[in-house]
Amino acid sequence: MKDIENKDDIITLVDTFYDKVKTDDTLGDIFMTIIGSDWSHHLPIMYNFWDMVLFSQPGYAGNPVRKHIEADKVKPMNKHHFDHWITLWNATVDSLFIGEIADMAKNKAALMANLINMKIEMSRSGFDTLN
Repeated sequence: MKDIENKDDIITLVDTFYDKVKTDDTLGDIFMTIIGSDWSHHLPIMYNFWDMVLFSQPGYAGNPVRKHIEADKVKPMNKHHFDHWITLWNATVDSLFIGEIADMAKNKAALMANLINMKIEMSRSGFDTLN
């Protein structure tokens, strides 16, 4: 196995991960409710997001906290969903890659999942977490 080296590797990782998510008992229903069956818009956003996170490449201009807070209002997400997401993400990374960037992908995912989960909980309590 090799490390994550470029956007092609990110595409492989993201596609493999979301193929698992779509059929996952814990996460599949959430993603299918929010995204639906046409992932042609979501996947390129994720490619650009991870390219930015791992390689500081431009191309992602979204707000993941806002998107998840909005999604939570449609299909509630709790800590166990985020913990499971991290477990599935880490297993996918480990099945495809090994190395410094692969480790960074797992670490950054855990940080983001915990932050987004915290912001969702704060939003539910009436705190404006977006400003």
